[in-house]
Amino acid sequence: MIITSDTQRTNLIEGGKRLAAVLEALRTQVAPGVTTDTLDDFAERMIRDGGDEPCFLGYTPEGANRPYPATLCVSINDEVVHGIPNESVRVLREGDIVGLDLGLRHNGIIVDAAITVPVGKVSEEILKLLRATEASLAAGIAAAKPGNHVGDIGAAIQEVIERAGFKVIKELGGHGVGDVVHEEPFISNFGRRGEGELLEEGMVLALEPISAAGKASVILMPDGYTYRTKDGSKSAHFEHTILLDRDGALTVTKL
Repeated sequence: MIITSDTQRTNLIEGGKRLAAVLEALRTQVAPGVTTDTLDDFAERMIRDGGDEPCFLGYTPEGANRPYPATLCVSINDEVVHGIPNESVRVLREGDIVGLDLGLRHNGIIVDAAITVPVGKVSEEILKLLRATEASLAAGIAAAKPGNHVGDIGAAIQEVIERAGFKVIKELGGHGVGDVVHEEPFISNFGRRGEGELLEEGMVLALEPISAAGKASVILMPDGYTYRTKDGSKSAHFEHTILLDRDGALTVTKL
């Protein structure tokens, strides 16, 4: 999406604040013994109570053979992204990490964000994975400015993750967002500076670094949505929707 009016900008920013509030509330619900469907119900109820619509529920992305059946993506441990919370209900356990990926539509504009949260106490190595992946998102946002290229974002993300000793999952990445959930351009979490599509003022992008503590190979599960690491290593995922302003990126899904 390219923002072309003050009304669009206002709705984008307000939608981003609303989504950030839902994700922060979800973070407080994560604890040992909580089920994935409970988190999904909580997210849908909070979005609808705010007068907005969940935009993943019923959405069929390119390549999928059925609509996504939930409001929230819940991905535990070696599940990389798009874990379905309400078909095979799972219980969170001490030491897990859980990715929460959520989108909503506010006055016609879609915003998308994700966090990965520890369940109780986790190892220092896993905390390092979470910190590095979140830091890589900040680096990607800093590189997202008009006149730069998609490759500048990918290179910035890749450098932070690999410097910390982890792997970038290369099959998945960020994307344009706003009118629909997934738009062009695709934004790889690796690359070379100065390469790829030119970034322009007004672009709305969802940046989402995804990392692995082990090898970076992934497999798609029979449900058609859930990706897992092939070696069973834990994976982290963070995401923000940003608006490219004249001087840089405005992070709209941040409280």
